[in-house]
Amino acid sequence: MTSAFTPPSLRVAPRHVEVGDEFVASFAVVGYPREVYPGWLQPLLAYPGRVDVSLHVEPIDPATAADRLKRQLGKLEAGRRHTAEKGRLADPAVEVAAEDAHDLSARVARRISKLYRLGLYLTVHAPTEQALAEEVAAVRSLAASLLLNAQPTSYRSLQGWVSCLPIGLDTLRMRRTFDTDALAAAFPFTSADLPAADPATMALPAGVLYGYNLGSGSLLHWDRFAGDNYNSVILARSGSGKSYLAKLETLRWLYAGVESAIIDPEDEYATLCRAVGGTHIPLGAGDVRINPFDLPLAPLPDGRISAPPDALTRRALFLHTVIEVMLGTELAAQQRAVLDTAILATYQRAGITAQPTTWTRPAPLLKDLAAVLAASKDPNARDLGARLHPFVAGAFSGLFAGPTSTQPDGHLLVFSLRDLPDELKAIGLLLALDAVWRRVSNPATRRPRLVLVDEAWLLMQHPAGARFLYRLANSARKRWVGLTVITPNIVDLTQSELGRAIIANSTTQILLRQAPQAIDEVAALFGLSDGEREHLLSAGRGVGLLVAGQHRAAFQALASPREDTLITTDPAQLAALHDDAAPDGVVVLEPDPDGYIELDQSDEVA
Repeated sequence: MTSAFTPPSLRVAPRHVEVGDEFVASFAVVGYPREVYPGWLQPLLAYPGRVDVSLHVEPIDPATAADRLKRQLGKLEAGRRHTAEKGRLADPAVEVAAEDAHDLSARVARRISKLYRLGLYLTVHAPTEQALAEEVAAVRSLAASLLLNAQPTSYRSLQGWVSCLPIGLDTLRMRRTFDTDALAAAFPFTSADLPAADPATMALPAGVLYGYNLGSGSLLHWDRFAGDNYNSVILARSGSGKSYLAKLETLRWLYAGVESAIIDPEDEYATLCRAVGGTHIPLGAGDVRINPFDLPLAPLPDGRISAPPDALTRRALFLHTVIEVMLGTELAAQQRAVLDTAILATYQRAGITAQPTTWTRPAPLLKDLAAVLAASKDPNARDLGARLHPFVAGAFSGLFAGPTSTQPDGHLLVFSLRDLPDELKAIGLLLALDAVWRRVSNPATRRPRLVLVDEAWLLMQHPAGARFLYRLANSARKRWVGLTVITPNIVDLTQSELGRAIIANSTTQILLRQAPQAIDEVAALFGLSDGEREHLLSAGRGVGLLVAGQHRAAFQALASPREDTLITTDPAQLAALHDDAAPDGVVVLEPDPDGYIELDQSDEVA
């Protein structure tokens, strides 16, 4: 009768053991570096293959420790005197060992440190004997890079395998004396930190600092540009710190020289933009306009202008998306047909044809398209022209009333949508995102960049906008761009096929505090455990879970005081920082002695 914990078969060879259908080989570490740093076992724990690391610790009582140190010091001192009496050169290894023994003896005598016997063993798993040989070579190389001398347990392979089982048996008994500091540096034995790209290196971690790990207390670094793709999603309920974390990540990538472009619905990034000398474009202001008819032309370093061979066709297709988002509905087949004809006719009236030599001419405006539609005999065209009237000559015409006023440029580019009416926020987000994407798609200026879309639910509400965002998420990696999608309305993503595809196409997924009404859907989508589920329900502001493939880490966002003043959105904190300053975008009114209200800055309000 076999137990559930008993392998189906066991075959012992001189250098390995066959446990069921897998091969395992064990090592004992017999040589260590002179000095160790905190977390010095982490490279072994982060090895991408399957390696069992077993640490056996046995305390040594103070009396025995003092006696052993005394005898060891006597041997070392006797060796040094013998060498000096014979007139030989001193052995550097003996000199260093004597100094270390004196120091350790003094710390043990003062009860500052204790001694322990430590056994460190490794067991490597592989599906075949040939794969086992390759894994063994890789693990031994990794151990050698850490100055660890890992010797195979030849003819004791079974004892080596047993010593690495979680049953607390050390059948090898190959121990080394450690003091308290060296032993403490090996803990935590397991770490929730995300593994480094190269676990054999001791260099500083790549990427940016997100905060500190709640499981191990160490710092959490993550490099999104080292993943399969560079996209990221931040999902959280309002007030949980999602914009705070996004601004913190953006600022730290700016430190590393990565350009960023941000679509900001609430003008939360203006302070950060001013502090780093970025470009702030407030859509909705009287002198700021974006012309959706601009062709995707890109300047070259030599002064010439490049464009894709199908630039006019691409712009015509994009204008279909613009009109659908603008009108808030999908167009019927007949409407799309008349709209396509009208768009090409509008370009032709401006002198722009399929010939690339005409593409540098001034682009037409939305009012030109409306005029072409109104002049058509087709009732579908006239209906579309009438529906465009508010955006051409009505209340919503300011954004489209002329040529593009500001060309997006700079290491930090922020499109603010706060001044736009709610009816124009979705189309403003779409046009801003298109302007950013045309810039990052220029192959002449290709470099790592981030594009951040805050409050993405505004665009996901429209099927055409959701399709546009999905296409950008799919093509971002080819342009060396990481797209960050932030939304508090998780349902807009999870209940849409395109939304779920955007999440699946993001290597980095960050979950902050979740609402009880949405936690079931979030837990099913991300495969959360019961502990992770409860963690997200009770998480404080800035506390969340970073998910990257099979790796997960619970963390707390960490910012310096200077960073905090640039990225905070806490109303009380902002009020304390700006007690005497008028809020951005507010006109201050002074009372007039004659009973009238007089503008403080100008007699005209845009």
